Amino acid sequence: MTELRIAIVGFGKIARDQHVGAIAAVPGATLAAIASRNASLPGLPHFATIEELLEKGPPIDAVSLCTPPQVRRAQAAAALAAGKHVMLEKPPGIGVAELDPLVAMAAEAKRTLFATWHSRHAPAVEPARQWLTERRIKSVHISWKEDVRVWHPGQSWIWEPGGLGVFDPGINALSILTKILPKPVFVTAAELAFPANCQAPIAANLTLTDIDGLAVTAEFDFRQTGPQSWDIVVETDQGRMTLSSGGARMEVDGKVLAEAPDEEYRGLYRRFVELAATGASDVDLTPLRLVADAFLLGRRTVVEPFVD
Repeated sequence: MTELRIAIVGFGKIARDQHVGAIAAVPGATLAAIASRNASLPGLPHFATIEELLEKGPPIDAVSLCTPPQVRRAQAAAALAAGKHVMLEKPPGIGVAELDPLVAMAAEAKRTLFATWHSRHAPAVEPARQWLTERRIKSVHISWKEDVRVWHPGQSWIWEPGGLGVFDPGINALSILTKILPKPVFVTAAELAFPANCQAPIAANLTLTDIDGLAVTAEFDFRQTGPQSWDIVVETDQGRMTLSSGGARMEVDGKVLAEAPDEEYRGLYRRFVELAATGASDVDLTPLRLVADAFLLGRRTVVEPFVD
């Protein structure tokens, strides 16, 4: 198998914690370079920008964009123009429409554009999807609450326009939701809490439904301290199914049916290698559309300022 030579662009916490190890563990993938203004990895070529990487870097086949979403569109366009396959960390961009030209570029260049949703690769997500196909779903409730100071320390971009605020983790829940439910859902109402000094929400409550009127509610909060909550509870005609730990564990009426260690990012890179082998793309924007609709429909309230 020919190795897919990958450069990581943007070397922050998520790239260091997840992407490096995942690439090393996936057959057919190899880490060839780093492009980052502020960080490097010993033993690998380092460049300050993606432009410098593409001009002066070693031979690469693909880039994995782990930069803030506000700059990803331009970086993806530069990489595709240079003939590289492109992986986009989530969220894939700051808006839905900006992805359309990238999809067209990738198709014309016969290169892969991969908009990733790492939580869909959590070990209990597929078992949950399969279990729900044979049940009548009565209601769904999401509780996705975490401490922004733990997961995004000093990352001011998350509070700027396009940074998504609490929807940065909340979109993970929506990516799972849209994977496990048999029918598409849409937002009918939203309440968004904005810190007085921020341009993105710190908490959000959503109401969603499908064409049959399924009751779906979601609570997102970036102010959780202590134990973190990443849970989806689905009431069905054959029991209560709970996905917890961000999709790592599945229970039905308290009985564990699926649980395994986290290998979400390995799943992403296995998929990236598979796609790049044929130049196919995978760009599902459904979770991002739900977030966009939440901003369109959301009632905004102002809460206390956020101080990191």
